Amino acid sequence: MTNHTPPGWTEPETVSVRPEAVLDHDVVQRFLRGKLPQTDGPLDIVQFAGGHANLTYLVRFGEHEYVLRRPPSGPLAAGAYDMGREYRVLSALWPVFPPASRPYLFCDDSTILGAPFFVMERRRGLVIHADMPPAYLHQPEAYRRLSEALVDTLAALHAIDPKAVGLETLGKPAGFVERQVTNWLKRWEQARIFNVPLLDELGRWLLANLPRSQAPTLLHNDYKLDNAMVDPHDIAHIIALFDWDQCTLGDPLVDLGLLLNYWTDADDTPGRQSFAQAPTTLPGFYTRAELVERYAQQSGRDVTAMPFYETFALWKTAIVVMQLFVLYTNGQLQDERLAVFDQRVVALAEAAHTVAHNWVR
Repeated sequence: MTNHTPPGWTEPETVSVRPEAVLDHDVVQRFLRGKLPQTDGPLDIVQFAGGHANLTYLVRFGEHEYVLRRPPSGPLAAGAYDMGREYRVLSALWPVFPPASRPYLFCDDSTILGAPFFVMERRRGLVIHADMPPAYLHQPEAYRRLSEALVDTLAALHAIDPKAVGLETLGKPAGFVERQVTNWLKRWEQARIFNVPLLDELGRWLLANLPRSQAPTLLHNDYKLDNAMVDPHDIAHIIALFDWDQCTLGDPLVDLGLLLNYWTDADDTPGRQSFAQAPTTLPGFYTRAELVERYAQQSGRDVTAMPFYETFALWKTAIVVMQLFVLYTNGQLQDERLAVFDQRVVALAEAAHTVAHNWVR
């Protein structure tokens, strides 16, 4: 089994496992048999094509499928790619929050597969990447409802009582935003393999313009369209959310800022449109301003400081992109999509600078 492209997808869902991400077939088979239901059939392993960092595999025993996730190989930034955290979060959320997939087991023994990993249920649906699949073109009403569903799902996540689901100790919400900026400054210093003066300037700007934080909630911390799976028969119905390894407690506007970071408007500059990851410029999709207004209506929160959070998200994403570029240049990741990420770092920094300096307070 190699590439598999479900109907409606513009990219293959799965590909043959990339050379740097190969799993030992026999080890996986011995470890998982008997620990998961229905593992008697022959084992096949392929890799999900989406994503740039964490390695996600489709593990099939006969006709029964699971998803296995593990971090990339080699040295990693402290606290990044936390599979134990993702397993804990999903274990708490899946009974009460439908987009959270059910996890089955977690292994923290790195001698098994070279890193901690976990296995969760496989869900089926459509993931929308940079281009809208042809079967879903020219549907502005569906795009409008999808925009609303993304915001409403985020507001629903933020409405969950962390204590009620046993996640009240997941993070340290006091001083969250300032600590985030400080920690990402450290990550920038560690990842810097060429200078980007705007990132230094923005780090100083963020520390000088910290807003008063909202009451803390659960944060997904990587909330964007291609981390959502939608129903192919109704793309406004969100079936699943992925990539919970950064979930924590903190200011909910950080999540909204990240959504804005990945959301391109039709009238954006060519520089910002150059790193678009979703087809949100199509007629019918909300603008970033409309997303913010919808979130304010659904959550009742004050959103007047959203330019700070959008700036932070763009700046942080530039640093993440640099980290991925470092992994690529070191040979830890061999995904050729990463070869131009040095250029993307600069484009993100420029976009962040524009948002920061257009903020009227």
